[in-house]
Amino acid sequence: MSIRTCAFLTLWVLAAVMTVHSSAARALPEEGTAYRKLEQPQPTASPGTIEVIEFFSYGCPHCSDFHPLLSAWAAKLPKDVVFRRVTVSFNRPAWINLARAYYALQACGDLDKLDGALFHAIHQERRQLFDEQSLADWVGKNGGNAEKFSAAYSAFGVNNQTVQADQTAESYRIEAIPTLAVNGRYIVLGGTFTEILANADKVIALARAEAAAGGTATKHK
Repeated sequence: MSIRTCAFLTLWVLAAVMTVHSSAARALPEEGTAYRKLEQPQPTASPGTIEVIEFFSYGCPHCSDFHPLLSAWAAKLPKDVVFRRVTVSFNRPAWINLARAYYALQACGDLDKLDGALFHAIHQERRQLFDEQSLADWVGKNGGNAEKFSAAYSAFGVNNQTVQADQTAESYRIEAIPTLAVNGRYIVLGGTFTEILANADKVIALARAEAAAGGTATKHK
């Protein structure tokens, strides 16, 4: 092999390595643009996995608009990612009641059936579903079990979940919704819903890489 050929191959290898490193750098989400770090990391409910939380309220019109996009995205998450939702009331009485409604629907098994429908009833149909009686009547008229809903709505467990949800939102310093948080460490940023979800994918990848580097990698399927 001639000296010229050897020099050419060396330059080619260096260029390829630089390209790989440049691509990897571009792939990393940018702090301040794609996410911000929580000042105090929070414990997650599912250790050993990557946890994504949506902070939301049925009373929030932006959450209503985000819901179908988020639901489709969440349905495709890999098995090492756990998605959960946490209600936020911002101390508004109507939103506290809607938070109780979320956990009551979850408790009585009607959440999957009525989740999107409740958003639609409040924001498209302009229904005033902000107290127990109107919510129970609506549940019964829309294929749910009104009696089970009312019993769950008033139960200690649902009350406890509602209080804990607001405490979680406060711990995460949630000031606006909808907001996504990843692994108790990152708040996802973005100017549009599509951008938020794209950035969430990047932050999930970042959390997975950090777990692998720390020896706590989760299986990705």
